[in-house]
Amino acid sequence: MSEHTDLKIPALELKSLVFSWPDQAPLFNIPQLKLAQGQHLFIYGSSGSGKTTLLNLLAGIYPCQRGDIVIAGQSMTALSAAKRDQLRASSIGVVFQQLNLIPYLTVLQNVLLVSAFAKKIPQAEQRARYLLQKLGLEQQLWQAPANRLSVGQQQRVAIARALLSQPALLIADEPTSALDHKHRDSFMQLMLSEAELCGTTVIFVSHDPALRSYFHFELDMEQLHQGVQPC
Repeated sequence: MSEHTDLKIPALELKSLVFSWPDQAPLFNIPQLKLAQGQHLFIYGSSGSGKTTLLNLLAGIYPCQRGDIVIAGQSMTALSAAKRDQLRASSIGVVFQQLNLIPYLTVLQNVLLVSAFAKKIPQAEQRARYLLQKLGLEQQLWQAPANRLSVGQQQRVAIARALLSQPALLIADEPTSALDHKHRDSFMQLMLSEAELCGTTVIFVSHDPALRSYFHFELDMEQLHQGVQPC
């Protein structure tokens, strides 16, 4: 099991988090937010409301300006960019809107990319094969280039890659935005069921309020502009 299996340590904790672009009012203000391991959060809001900016902060891509972000007990505030990269590789999985698979790499190589950046993932290839099998990717596809897969197959590869290190936190940035309702619901069920098996907390961003029923908690970006306590 991964290091985040100490259930006393929250998967995510935000403390007095404020972010603003230069010469602008704060984009959001989060007094406090805490998610236990295995709890899932749905973040919704219109385009330009700051959803992707918040995710970039949580993933350590942007540094904290004010306040603190704590991932699986590790504060990100004092970390250098290189240390934030290491924390992201070991404790945070990301499913991007465009999936961001490397088209000329095989399915298995795409999943194993995470192990090139994380310190060490025990039996990484064995875990990658396990995840691909669990997610319904036929073994004959594992050596195929990613650009030969259907969109649904690519989504499964993206989930496997995000969960390879059994991260404390999985961040998903509108990965269902181009899907019809049937494929959207199938993707959600697949991602959340695999996250549950890993004990991983999911933070999912979307402009589609119909997805909120999949989550334990929800957060409206409009409330964050006013500094309202999320719940």
